Amino acid sequence: MESTGNVWENLGKPRYILAPMVEQSELAWRMLSRKHGVQLCFAPMLHSQNFVQDRKYRKEFFTTCLEDRPLVVQFCGNDPKVLLEAAKLVEDSCDVIDLNLGCPQAIAKRGFYGSYLQDEWKLIFEIVKTLRQNLKVPVSCKIRIFEDVSKTILYAKMLEEAGCQMLSVHGRTRDQKGRMTGLANWCQIKAVKENVTIPVLANGNIQVYQDVQRCLKETLCEGVMSAEGHLHNPYIFDNQSPPVWEPALEYLDLSEQYPCPLSNTRGHLFKLCYHLFCLPENELIREILAKGQNRNDFRNAIMQLKLKYLPYHLGQKPWDNIQNDYNLILPPWLCQSYVRVLPVNNLDGIETHKEVNKLKTDEKENLKRSIDDEDCTDPLKLSKKKLKQLNKLKNKEIRCKRILEELCSECRNPKGLKCEYKLCKKCCRNKCYLEIADCAGHRILIKTKKNYSCHKQKDKELNCKQMCTEVS
Repeated sequence: MESTGNVWENLGKPRYILAPMVEQSELAWRMLSRKHGVQLCFAPMLHSQNFVQDRKYRKEFFTTCLEDRPLVVQFCGNDPKVLLEAAKLVEDSCDVIDLNLGCPQAIAKRGFYGSYLQDEWKLIFEIVKTLRQNLKVPVSCKIRIFEDVSKTILYAKMLEEAGCQMLSVHGRTRDQKGRMTGLANWCQIKAVKENVTIPVLANGNIQVYQDVQRCLKETLCEGVMSAEGHLHNPYIFDNQSPPVWEPALEYLDLSEQYPCPLSNTRGHLFKLCYHLFCLPENELIREILAKGQNRNDFRNAIMQLKLKYLPYHLGQKPWDNIQNDYNLILPPWLCQSYVRVLPVNNLDGIETHKEVNKLKTDEKENLKRSIDDEDCTDPLKLSKKKLKQLNKLKNKEIRCKRILEELCSECRNPKGLKCEYKLCKKCCRNKCYLEIADCAGHRILIKTKKNYSCHKQKDKELNCKQMCTEVS
């Protein structure tokens, strides 16, 4: 078992890291990234329970090869024994096992893993300790910060004490996602680095190569990882912004060499061509990629973009960015990050939990007011969007009234709309069993099935009698 101080050195002191991304950091994309500056790759997040129980899941979602090193395999889950069992299955095929404590998505909340474990310090301690004591490879964790920097520091120290040997810190809180993503807080990442002795990797705000260097300088971390920025420009660590067809065609070749689902390939190509597909003039090419049934269709779409924009790229045709008003610093055929519109931030650069909830509540109230304040008697005064919202509200009210008025006579639950006896499904089934009846509305066929079985029995008896007669 390796000492904590040697983990980063044994990995080759990587400074440029590909972050773990569900269905996005598969083997083909990892091999592309390794050709263009990435020194350490994370495999996509794997669900520990599914990985242990389902051989098909293992085969589909975890693939690697000899050249795919150094490699970190990340698992999510909340059971120390299951996580250990899953990690044991891959410890000979990777260099580090990572525990996902940062996923902020709704599915993580339902499954009680990722960032929704970050308040269960006792459970996390037990998980990390169990992995550390029983695996041949080092254990790392990927976390999100708290709003209070002192709590983030205590959290990081607890993980180090439990046995975590390398820490990846995403400088956003659990609530900073989707529209509310905002800016990552590098100050908190730096505070963590200054208060632990294990290697720390920084994550967040990496849009261009200059951000990578600035992040290393400001946070003092050993390395920087990129996720979304890398998806839009896989040459980001090479300090290049190539035309989109170069990484796209290179990735298509790799996806044939290292097979992956078509949905993964399509997703990557849409990310690479995002700025071109925002232009109305490329709608037909976008449709080819969207409806493509194989990689030849995808290659056809990319080649059409190349033929269309290569003369501009080579300077054979003039490109007037101001005239076309595309509002881009770089021409749209060059790889560049997608920049979200920033929400209202507090002084520290992140939103508090209360601010996020208040924004969501205010938006709902404003939506209701905007509809109520309009003159709804005159549809011409409403936009299509507001008419759609108004219709949704009216339909919801109608459904609620209907449910209240039409209840099951037995249990007062909503009755089936097509039920012959005006009952809910459970009461209808009980009635049909007792009275040997059918209900077409609920698709309950007790009487039909009984008649069928009776006819079948009679046919069987007749066949037996015929056989006996023939024998005699």
